[in-house]
Amino acid sequence: MTFSLTVSDEVRALAPGFTHVAIEAHGLVNGPSTTESSALLDEAAARLAARLDGRAPHEDPHMAAWREIYTAFGSKPSRTRNSAEALAKRALSDAGLPRINLLVDLYNAISVAHLIPVGGEDLDHIQGCMRLVRAVGDEDFVTVAGGEEAVEHPDAGEVVWRDETGVTCRRWNWRQGPRTRLTEDTVAGIFLLESLAPMPVAEVEKAGAELVDLLEKFSPGARITVHAPE
Repeated sequence: MTFSLTVSDEVRALAPGFTHVAIEAHGLVNGPSTTESSALLDEAAARLAARLDGRAPHEDPHMAAWREIYTAFGSKPSRTRNSAEALAKRALSDAGLPRINLLVDLYNAISVAHLIPVGGEDLDHIQGCMRLVRAVGDEDFVTVAGGEEAVEHPDAGEVVWRDETGVTCRRWNWRQGPRTRLTEDTVAGIFLLESLAPMPVAEVEKAGAELVDLLEKFSPGARITVHAPE
């Protein structure tokens, strides 16, 4: 089935400066974090520190724009940070960045180095079209709480990614559900880089190209399609 991704008119109206690059990849090879992927995360943290030059992540203009959008759809950005800001805080802390698995390490490194939200979804677990919409409030978001599967519902008006089954990521890019996460068994994925003005589109494209290079390096022979910024 041909992969399809859409952004609703309601989201476009809320965030007219929104741009995304989608990287579709088949024939991926995943596995545990490696020395190389760990080094990429350390390098990304160093690039972030140089980029911020002593500022806190939320003081970066791009992160400030995300905070404004989170506030606009009813979320408190100091409590539910966008994924890039949350990762940046981890990168600058004593704990450092988490090591998840090879593919997640790769896209997390790009997110931190460029201070841009980047997500990855297992295409074999996406049902139908991926859509960025404002939630009605009755959609299912299957997550894990206390080691047990639990079903939550987004707030009405909240921006979410969803497919035909339900919500895959809440509060735009705040929390991904386990159903579509990249695991060590993943062989096909969609990687989504998301930005808002004032980040230039050229920088989003540069970050996407860097991620493509890493995917090709760690998954030789992978079939990769870059869907142009929208």
